[in-house]
Amino acid sequence: MTRQVRDVMSPGTASVEPMTTVARAARVMRDRDIGDVLVAYGRDLFGVLTDRDIAIRAVAEARDPCITPVGSLCTRPPVVTVAADDTTDHAVALMRQHAVRRLPVVDREGHPVGVVSLGDLAACEDPHSALADISRAAPNH
Repeated sequence: MTRQVRDVMSPGTASVEPMTTVARAARVMRDRDIGDVLVAYGRDLFGVLTDRDIAIRAVAEARDPCITPVGSLCTRPPVVTVAADDTTDHAVALMRQHAVRRLPVVDREGHPVGVVSLGDLAACEDPHSALADISRAAPNH
């Protein structure tokens, strides 16, 4: 059954400004138990920073996380987004097309209002799938 993205997304967003250090963004991810933060100027989306970006673009390249700004590492425009009114089928198609696991959800003005993940969609479409079970599991700190 197709639903709207708003029905399955994680509302609200964790965001940091482009000049925020990688270390500070990583602490936000840890404290909120999330794998990504939106990089924004106010309400305007600049990019997306994932835990994988930190590993591949900072740690693996020996960049100092205490001075490296997230704006230099994040995925930048054009950032693939989905509207809250779009269908979950459309979100899945975008994830496939762009090989991403998370999409910022934006309102009509293009301002971020949430994030929809592959796990969110799996739990919605096939609640008995392995991915849905993993997505619902408590984190293993």
